[in-house]
Amino acid sequence: MGTYGGLGVVAPVLDALGDPTRRVILETLRRDGPSSVGRLAERVPVSRPAISQHLKVLGLAGLVDHESKGTRNIYRVDRTGLDPLRGWLDQFWGDALDAFAEHVRRTEASESRGPRVRRTGDEPEGPGVRRTEDEPEGPRVRRTGGESGRVRRTGGEGLG
Repeated sequence: MGTYGGLGVVAPVLDALGDPTRRVILETLRRDGPSSVGRLAERVPVSRPAISQHLKVLGLAGLVDHESKGTRNIYRVDRTGLDPLRGWLDQFWGDALDAFAEHVRRTEASESRGPRVRRTGDEPEGPGVRRTEDEPEGPRVRRTGGESGRVRRTGGEGLG
């Protein structure tokens, strides 16, 4: 079992991509197209046997495949090998979008009700001094419209 054993089908891909040399090999294949071990060794500063071992790991993870041409194997990126990783990462994106959508719903609901104010208990004497409910430590507000309920923010700690 690899480093990320509890992640199911994503674990071998993460293990394979955890090595910087394998990432360079994969990127070289992506950028330059199909290649033999010898050609990769010219572009990546490791020995041919090391390239072969890294390609074996990338192949077992489903990130590269190869075809035999005479005595050489020609390696290429297998884009479907990234599908499990993409799906796993999309879960995080989905969670982030869900959280953002919930934030927007709460914000829109709050704005549709208008400004809400409440007494904080530490106001100076005088009618209508409040803190907004959304900003309990924020600026003080003062009712300026009598019964109309209009609210004006004041700057700093005091009333402006």
